[in-house]
Amino acid sequence: MKQPEIVILPDPVALAEAAGRRFVAAAAEAIAACGQFNVALAGGSTPAGLYRRLAQRPYVEQVDWPRVFVYFGDERCVPADHPDSNYRMARETLLDHVPLPPANVFRIVGELPPHEAADLYAHIVRADLGRYSFRPRFDLILLGMGDDGHTASLFPGTVGLTERWRLAVSTEVPAYVRPAVARVTLTLRALNAAARVMFLVAGAAKAETVRAVLTGPEPAEPLPARRVRLRNGRLVWLLDEAAAAGLRSGT
Repeated sequence: MKQPEIVILPDPVALAEAAGRRFVAAAAEAIAACGQFNVALAGGSTPAGLYRRLAQRPYVEQVDWPRVFVYFGDERCVPADHPDSNYRMARETLLDHVPLPPANVFRIVGELPPHEAADLYAHIVRADLGRYSFRPRFDLILLGMGDDGHTASLFPGTVGLTERWRLAVSTEVPAYVRPAVARVTLTLRALNAAARVMFLVAGAAKAETVRAVLTGPEPAEPLPARRVRLRNGRLVWLLDEAAAAGLRSGT
């Protein structure tokens, strides 16, 4: 497996710009190759900065939006209009502002019981992406990372990390996580099969975790973000200066 590409930007604004350029390039490449671009969005404040940028010129004009198909890496088990919904955040920052057909958006149905929502989403992903290969494969998955090293809704010590076969699972969250609601998340199987994964991480609070994930010897229990290792794809970490401080200091 290739080592990840690490790109350090001055601040979150520059990070969003760089991520926007890479999003446009990935979309163009996928559409040229197979006629559509399958992307899984992330929740969180740093990805939201990217979505707001993509909804503005020139980015909105550089993507063939009718050929983009949107999925989600994870979701809180809340209704689609709930303030904690990742789908609502993506809709308000991006999806409502670009010429994307509503039929091209596949949300995780958070108002269902968690296990049902996970099974339904795994079926959707397998049915839609499995048309192109035996192993369902996203063209791009966007990910953030929490202070504890979680990504999507794969938290340290939770059962989703050990799932080897299913593409999506439901999971409870650790006691320190807010909001304290169950989640549905893509599994490492789905993440590691992607053509591209792009982590978007900003802020000094993430610096020590970034260092733990990207440097040093392999621990017995790697943090969830460190377990994202693409089998045959490109893994990129976009960091702002504050998040990358631990890499530069070696502390």
